[in-house]
Amino acid sequence: MKTIAVIGAGITGITTAYALMKRGFDVTVFDRNRYAAMETSFANGGQLSASNAEVWTQWSTIFKGLKWMTQRGAPLLVNPKPSWHKYSWMAEFMSNIPNYRKNTVETVRLAIAAREHLVSHAAAEGFDFSLEKRGILHVYDCKPDFDAAAKVNELLKEGGLERHAVTADEMRKLEPALKGEIYGGYYTESDFTGDIHSYAKGLGSACKNRGTTFNYGCYVETLTARERGGVDVVWTDGSGNQSEHFDGIVICAGVRSRAFAAMVGDRVNVYPVKGYSITVALDDEESQAAAPWVSLLDDKAKIVTSRLGDNRFRVAGTAEFNGENRDIRDDRIQPLVKWVEKLFPDVSTEHAIPWAGLRPMMPNMMPRVGPGKSSGVFYNTGHGHLGWTLSAATAEIVAENVLEASRSNAA
Repeated sequence: MKTIAVIGAGITGITTAYALMKRGFDVTVFDRNRYAAMETSFANGGQLSASNAEVWTQWSTIFKGLKWMTQRGAPLLVNPKPSWHKYSWMAEFMSNIPNYRKNTVETVRLAIAAREHLVSHAAAEGFDFSLEKRGILHVYDCKPDFDAAAKVNELLKEGGLERHAVTADEMRKLEPALKGEIYGGYYTESDFTGDIHSYAKGLGSACKNRGTTFNYGCYVETLTARERGGVDVVWTDGSGNQSEHFDGIVICAGVRSRAFAAMVGDRVNVYPVKGYSITVALDDEESQAAAPWVSLLDDKAKIVTSRLGDNRFRVAGTAEFNGENRDIRDDRIQPLVKWVEKLFPDVSTEHAIPWAGLRPMMPNMMPRVGPGKSSGVFYNTGHGHLGWTLSAATAEIVAENVLEASRSNAA
């Protein structure tokens, strides 16, 4: 097994290509966009957050979804319109509630492992991605929510993460820009933030310089797994229809992974869960001074932040179950804007760029990583809201799977 195709040039596709290239494979990456990381990996919250590794498979998530169904600006919004995929996915989600503890602990471990790879790749290849190693501060405005976070802390600790409680006064010392009523919080010093789009571009350039082929602006039409191994890829680009046979393939195609998996006989039940962000341009000195540098996570509002250099402030959050819909809704953006204006009143939100992306989420909240049914077919997809956080670790896992399969075939 020498030639490997990677479907998708988001953060999981790029990190997978890099891990495969480092192991000596001849890698070709396919993406329908003209550049890397133009969809879900374009403008996320920026957090590399092992402290946000708690999976959502709890009854409280279901109850909140029902409660908020009629609130258009709610942190979690479900379109009640009937859809077999949506409701069957939710049924499978509920069946995974007993695995909440196990999956949370495993996600923490993956997140911690991913950190070292992400930082070392950037250092080795010499590119900048607005890295800020200032930790992540979880913010709570009442005692019940703060006490509930203490229970989560036990799971994070079991996974190997150090996150400790801080008082409101300690929080303001950590981040002087923080305003408003605060009960307390939890601080994870080892977490950090960065620009996912810059990172994917930088690592993609490194892959290209080392011989990886990138087929951008092409639409993969079909994948056909051969009985004796390998996959035929057929795609359309500006030159018309093209095809090529590869010894192996890794599907990292975000929300399209489900359709690609079906082509090669696998079921990968990702659902597109939409998230929103705003990138606030800090054009004046007052806004730059008033915006926080420490990354924040408001658990109640389900909002996260990251400071991307001197003049950009990223605020992201919410989850919307509305199918493969990429519309940017003002009623979903406004809660993000109002949140900034409430907690950081001296930050100008006049120039806040809205964005929406579709998170590929599995019903057990765990990424699908590893081989498929057919020889030469592999997956690294379904990371949900933690693609940036987990990608470098899962890329190493799937690259090792490919290498082991290659050695077995050669033996």
